[in-house]
Amino acid sequence: MQLMDKVAIVTGAGSGIGAAIARQFSKEGAKVILWDIDQKAAEETRQTCLFPSTATVMPVDVTRADQVEEATLQVAGQFDRLDVLVNVAGGSGRRWGDGPVDSCTLEGWHKTLDLNLNSLFYCCKFAIQAMLPQRQGALVIVSSVLGLVGGDQDFATHAYAASKGAAISLGRSIAAYYAPHGIRTNVICPGLIATPMSRRAQQSQIIRSRLAELQPLTADFGQPEDVAGAAVFLASDAARFVTGAVLTVDGGWTVR
Repeated sequence: MQLMDKVAIVTGAGSGIGAAIARQFSKEGAKVILWDIDQKAAEETRQTCLFPSTATVMPVDVTRADQVEEATLQVAGQFDRLDVLVNVAGGSGRRWGDGPVDSCTLEGWHKTLDLNLNSLFYCCKFAIQAMLPQRQGALVIVSSVLGLVGGDQDFATHAYAASKGAAISLGRSIAAYYAPHGIRTNVICPGLIATPMSRRAQQSQIIRSRLAELQPLTADFGQPEDVAGAAVFLASDAARFVTGAVLTVDGGWTVR
């Protein structure tokens, strides 16, 4: 029970990595607050938690600063503290035209950064405001390997890569500045993980044929639980001396 009684917000908790983290946090004894724009999906996650009675669903659109501020104040008021924020919410901008920089649409650029970067800023801003009086807290930011390395023709979504690279920089800047206040911030960079967001890659025979090259540790997609395990460690007291770390959970993608 590494997170016993810790109050933890998990954004994007309705599916994929966010849902896996919420379930694992519940198993580890945390009081989990599940944020997602899809309340029904978040409720389904809550019902699969080991201790659903200690999990709370809050419908939040993290691209709306007002909603993030209000929800954070509500959590801090209800529980009288906030111990952990895990930023998972985000996604691909392909549906808006994200792609190589010469063909990426303006809508694709702005929508993707709003979804993946502006939302992250809002969540971190208001969570840190709640944590500062406590002089303790842990932020975990889920970025991507594409924030560390360039994507070739199979992964050429440059707005997405820019947003995930910025997430790493923001996380490390927060870690440096707020360390004297007892607030830790660390970043996880997953590779290809079998989630609804990666359905395009999962259905691509070309990408599947490259898995032994891309993720040589298993030559397969990772599982959401692989990322959840890393998030538990970074949020727990076992990582009390860890801040500013960028932890790859990528089957060897970035080590090559």
